[in-house]
Amino acid sequence: MERARGPERSRIERFPALDAIPNIRHAFIVRIPDIDVSHDKAEVLKRLGAAHCEARREVGMGDWPLLTAQQIHGNKIAVVDQAFANDKEFAGCDGLITNQKRIALGIHVADCCAVYIVDPKTPAIGLIHSGKRGTELAIALKAIQQMREQFGSDPANLIVQLSPCIRPPHYEIDFAANISVQCRNAGVKQIHDSGICTACDVERYYSYRAEKGKTGRMLALLGLD
Repeated sequence: MERARGPERSRIERFPALDAIPNIRHAFIVRIPDIDVSHDKAEVLKRLGAAHCEARREVGMGDWPLLTAQQIHGNKIAVVDQAFANDKEFAGCDGLITNQKRIALGIHVADCCAVYIVDPKTPAIGLIHSGKRGTELAIALKAIQQMREQFGSDPANLIVQLSPCIRPPHYEIDFAANISVQCRNAGVKQIHDSGICTACDVERYYSYRAEKGKTGRMLALLGLD
């Protein structure tokens, strides 16, 4: 994983495996300095909104509609098969898949894993929120199955990237490892894991467990150009 240089360095990270794919834009927006995040999630996202918008502009997604999932720790996935003109949150969902261009998929995390899924052949993409419960429900596997059903994606062609997330010994379950196993069992051959534990570096990342629930949210972004 690379940390962007220059004005982006303090808050935007990118993944070499995704950088290597043509016509893909992505980012992982980390802790924003000097913003008080000791509030509930709705207030935290409001306070982070301006900085997240600026970061989206820096990675070339500023004028794209931002589509997010409500994130209820389930395994429902929104299928985005039409263009959107405005931002939208999909209620009751923890993931999104699409074959539409110039749409920013967004997932907020603070210990859970953001799973980036890219089919460069079709092309199509997915962005999934998978923590303890979502991993138990195999949401990444479900997303892969739905990309095959909806867009004709072949799992063997998919590239999967796991974001920084909490890991042992700071958490009792290594759900990142379980997500990798699920993807591999689904036929995915290219699985990349940042290997970074969010609870190990709270100066760089938000960690719900390490900060006892009073923390911000990283924003994972993925889109087709």
